[in-house]
Parts: sequence; structure tokens; C-alpha cells
Amino acid sequence: MKIVLSRRVFFVSDPFVAFRRIVLLFFLVPSAFLAAQNRPDALLEYRNGNYEQAVAICKGEIAQTPNNMDSYVVICWSLLRMNRYQEALSYAQAGRNISRYDPRIIEILGEISYYEGRNSEALQYFQEYVNLAPEGQRIDMVYYFLGEIYIRLGRYRHADIALSTAVHWTPGNAAWWTRLAYARESAGDLAEAIGAYERALALNPQLPDARRGLERAQQALRPR
Repeated sequence: MKIVLSRRVFFVSDPFVAFRRIVLLFFLVPSAFLAAQNRPDALLEYRNGNYEQAVAICKGEIAQTPNNMDSYVVICWSLLRMNRYQEALSYAQAGRNISRYDPRIIEILGEISYYEGRNSEALQYFQEYVNLAPEGQRIDMVYYFLGEIYIRLGRYRHADIALSTAVHWTPGNAAWWTRLAYARESAGDLAEAIGAYERALALNPQLPDARRGLERAQQALRPR
């Protein structure tokens, strides 16, 4: 007797044995499916803003499967959202010991360095991310952070390039257009700054920083 399950073929000589296998599969497959459905989902909890719950789930996953990189990534994201940078750093470093070139962990290390004010270190991590994943899932955020770091350092033309790349990837982010405009204004490129402020206000007319920046740049551009 031949039993076909998915792409695998089993040959069974005894019909009774074949019947028992079919019955066993009938009960086991739904049970496994339901167990998978009922398993806590750390990423879902993170996306729903339940960061503490996501952390708890990830800790359990790491205890059971210490090399699960997804668990290290989600727990770090959740800890970052709660401003618990040192805890995030501990898990990020542990994750990097498992997978040295995982771009998600490298981006997380860059964020931790950024929020803790270690600009040079953050730059190195973000530049490494760009090299490893030039079209990665977080590439827009990485260029945004690069732009903010260059603004901190007073390197406004570098900030212009980084933030221009960020809004290239995410053109609907009014706040990023505002920061791009500020970088251009600070570099003395007033006409380009006005264009970016106007783009920000077109996306969100309620942005006070964009409105004030536009007025400031327009006034500076008027003949005296």
C-alpha cells in the first residue's frame, strides 16, 4: 500500500499499520498547529507596544534556545523603546557574539551609542550597517541617525547627504524633512532649506519647527 503525504511517499505492506499511521497523523498535526498558534509572539507584542511582555517572552525563548537571533533582536528593540540602554547593550553584545555580522544587532548597537551620546562609536556602527545591508530593513532609520549625528558634530553638509538619503527611503516623514531643512539652513543653503521646510509642511501643516524654520529661512533670504 502506498501513502502520499505532501511530497514524501511511504510504502506500507500492512493496511492496518497504514490506517493507524493515518489516524495518528490526523490527531498530531492539528495539535502541533494549535500549539504553534497559541505560542506567545514576542514580535507581535513589540509591535503592539507591549514591550515588557515582549521582553519576558524573549527571555524565555533565549533560555530555551540560546542561539535564537530573532529573540535577541526583539528584546533589544523592546528595551530601547523603554530607554533601558544598558540592558539592551548586554543582550546586543551577547547576540553579536553569536552572529558577528547580523546587521540588525549592529544597527541596535548604533542606536544605543547614539542615545548615550557616543557619536563616534555610533557612526562606526551605522556605517558598518550601510556596508553590510545597503538596502536593509532599517536603512532609512540608519541614515536618519547618521544625519542627526552629523548635526550634533556641526557637519551640516554631511547631515544634508544623510538626511536626503533617509527621506529618499521614507519620503512621507515630515519630521525628517524638517531636520533635513535645518541641516541645509545651518549650512547656509537657504533656498534648498526653504524647499525642504515646505515639503515638511505639505506633509504635516501642524509642525511648529517646520513653520518657524521656513519663516526664519525666508527672512534670512530677503534682501536687506
